[in-house]
Amino acid sequence: MKGKGQDERLTYLVCESRGIKEDNELELEFRRIADGENYFRRSLPFDIIIVDKKTNSEGLQLADLTARPIGLSVLRPNQTNRAMEILEKKLYRDGSGRIDGFGLKQFP
Repeated sequence: MKGKGQDERLTYLVCESRGIKEDNELELEFRRIADGENYFRRSLPFDIIIVDKKTNSEGLQLADLTARPIGLSVLRPNQTNRAMEILEKKLYRDGSGRIDGFGLKQFP
């Protein structure tokens, strides 16, 4: 976002609802990070929207299509993964072409 000059603009993150308890925990953690408990130690211009599973959002459908191949590539790196081969070409890279830590970030 910074590379496109959009790092100061408000950005909404849309998440699919998983249940009241899980939604509340997610929102609390999200707000903690957005309010300054992050790598940059500053407030970030993000807001969260939690939507019902029945919402027919193109963004959530795209997330569903990409999450599994990306997750499998991390959990089973030696397994053939044709979808990930396609997705890798679309991930952000640093100046030397690395994806890890740039277009693909893993959190514990």
